[in-house]
Amino acid sequence: MTSLEVSEETEDSGPGGYAAARLLLLHEKERSGPPRRTALARLTDDWLAGLFTAAAPPRGVALVAVGGYGRAELSPRSDLDLVLLHDGSADKAAIAALADRIWYPVWDLGLALDHSVRTPAEARATAGEDLKVHLGLLDARPLAGDHGLVAALRTAILADWRNQAPKRLPELDELCRERAERMGELRFLLEPDLKEARGGLRDAQVLRAVAASWLADAPREGLDAARRRLLDARDALHLTTGRATDRLALQEQDAVAAELGLLDADTLLREVYEAARTISYATDVTWREVNRVLKARSARPRLRALLTGRAGSGRAGAGKPPVERTPLAEGVVEMDGEVVLARTARPERDPVLPLRAAAAAAQSALPISLHAVRHLAATAKPLPVPWPAEAREELVTLLGAGEATIPVWEALEAEGLITRLLPDWERVRCRPQRNPVHTWTVDRHLVETAVRASSLTRHVGRPDLLLVAALLHDIGKGWPGDHSVAGETIARDLATRIGFDRTDVATIATAVRHHLLLVETATRRDLDDPATVRSVATAVGTVGTLELLHALTEADALATGPAAWSAWRASLVADLVKRVTGVLAGETPPDPEAAAPSAEQERLAIEALRTGEPVLALHTEPLAAAPEEPEPVGVELVIALPDQPGVLPAVAGVLALHRLTVRAADLRAVELPAGLGAGPGSVLVLDWRVAAEYGSLPEAARLRADLVRALDGTLDIPARLAEREAAYPRRRGLTAPPPRVTVAAAGSRLATVIEVRAQDAPGLLHRIGRALEGATVRVRSAHVSTLGANAVDTLYVTRPDGSLLPDEEAIDLARTLEVALR
Repeated sequence: MTSLEVSEETEDSGPGGYAAARLLLLHEKERSGPPRRTALARLTDDWLAGLFTAAAPPRGVALVAVGGYGRAELSPRSDLDLVLLHDGSADKAAIAALADRIWYPVWDLGLALDHSVRTPAEARATAGEDLKVHLGLLDARPLAGDHGLVAALRTAILADWRNQAPKRLPELDELCRERAERMGELRFLLEPDLKEARGGLRDAQVLRAVAASWLADAPREGLDAARRRLLDARDALHLTTGRATDRLALQEQDAVAAELGLLDADTLLREVYEAARTISYATDVTWREVNRVLKARSARPRLRALLTGRAGSGRAGAGKPPVERTPLAEGVVEMDGEVVLARTARPERDPVLPLRAAAAAAQSALPISLHAVRHLAATAKPLPVPWPAEAREELVTLLGAGEATIPVWEALEAEGLITRLLPDWERVRCRPQRNPVHTWTVDRHLVETAVRASSLTRHVGRPDLLLVAALLHDIGKGWPGDHSVAGETIARDLATRIGFDRTDVATIATAVRHHLLLVETATRRDLDDPATVRSVATAVGTVGTLELLHALTEADALATGPAAWSAWRASLVADLVKRVTGVLAGETPPDPEAAAPSAEQERLAIEALRTGEPVLALHTEPLAAAPEEPEPVGVELVIALPDQPGVLPAVAGVLALHRLTVRAADLRAVELPAGLGAGPGSVLVLDWRVAAEYGSLPEAARLRADLVRALDGTLDIPARLAEREAAYPRRRGLTAPPPRVTVAAAGSRLATVIEVRAQDAPGLLHRIGRALEGATVRVRSAHVSTLGANAVDTLYVTRPDGSLLPDEEAIDLARTLEVALR
């Protein structure tokens, strides 16, 4: 039995059969949406009116619904917002008794109630002190009693609202901004609050309040439908959870989608995001108009005083100054802080005008007026295909304007101009990304990437190709399969449409196809392996494309979210680019097999062979991504010890216990000849890149002591790591996807490349090492990459004699690892 059924069974014992009627109404599948909300409000009205009448109220008293209930927008678990209004003539004890006769039955049914008892004067005074109360009273609706009393209060409250608008609207604007900062933008959240997040139901209510002030009105096209869509989603959320919640949690989304008759949770989120985008855009436009009107009003007294003191003819209207119109581009002017069309502009004859106006607005960091965008959408002719050179240049100018691009782009998108220019945009519009690393929806991420790329245009020879590639790099996410492969085809078509020549089209398509190549290779592959560098050089082809990909990689990561880019990743990508540049210039990558150990590695190896125990060198000087990069990317830890089984899991486990995050690990056997201070023998040298999760680095002596204990079996690493894992309550109850282990095809000629994708957790590399103990393989190197809760660990393994694993043996090893990590 659900919580909803339990609660409603309780309600069935309520007065007047209200609970039973309410239960039947909520389970009528054929009546949902606005009809059900209206019917639920009417049913509740009749019940409350009955309670009021049965209590024999004195004269001069009324029961009033306010807020959402006042608008007759009752969701299944909505609060009842009620005011018992009285004119002050009745005895206070009688009013209190009347209130009890109404409130207690509501509470007995388990319904949430927001209640107050006030005279009209008290209501007005409270509204003057509390903005939220004033907003609720704007929707006051009489349920029973003295309707004239309610009508007089409504008239007074509305008059107060309009008279106080110059003071109250800035206060309301500030409240909305604070709420948006606290709750986030609904259209980008994976678990949005349908009411309080920006673009939600609260903002829709605010737009009604602004319109009631008569200072400004919101764009009405699509606004009612957007509001209804969010209300429908909230209704379904209440019904499926049995709770009064506005937060659309991940675990509820499939059930809510089914309740609404939608295909799946992604379809639900996309509809919610589209509604929120409509409300957010209307909010932006409305507040801009409010601020413009208030600014103009504040300027009038100063202008009047100036004109009064001026000698003149005294003609009526002589003091009204002309509105300045500053030219920005052909057919585009700035007027009153907005970009508008010039009087001579003819959109029906000038198909480039929408892009020219948008580029001028973005370059001037000005909003483009709602009227101008709508006029362009209604009258401008489609661009010829391919686009003329001017249109292509204006698009590049728009994309290169930085942060100012975003509001202009959203204005064009709100009126359908973007999908008219780029038809494939429709598939990514408002498309959710369920990877928590991503901050934005797909479409906003693409625009955000172009914004980030605009600051990197000085690093490439063709800024125009960088900006367009940034805009299109994830365009394939609207299609099934690998989005990079699908995106290459779409980008080729769109680049041709935009008017680039064949060479440029091929470059943009290559950048889209390989936009993940550099970061994935740098973080998951051995850069000392010549095969790694050559494979990237072959895919990229030219130095120009390589520099384009380098800038796109950084822009894409920065636009993804804070977890997607770091100084460490930047240093790895820069190192890879440097090596690939050398190969493209004709240089031969050095053979790592022929490389001699460093002087430090040789010294540590000799000492380890002489003592028969591990020797550590922990370099506490942070490794920087570049000489000018202040952010550290980790420290170097070199360990030498006689070659023996279990080294990798022991070292990885000790590092995990000391809260050291492994960035990369290079393992090599050093053969020492006689005459170096010890007899001949094989020593294993491990070169690690590590960083402290938090706090300071541990002492090398403590690391060494724990490593000795781990190797001799006196330190139970699995048990210690299990204790630590149990101390993280945030991880309890989370069901992670199962691990996936694959063999990278043709990854290296020096080793077999095994790629492990799993949920990140302390000691993951230790568990991998333990799983490899039973296999007859040697680990050459390990490369660790983590994005959010997902880890990708790449292992370069060989047979004990240094040869590659046969295909079947490699596949068996991958399966063994996959089973061991479950």
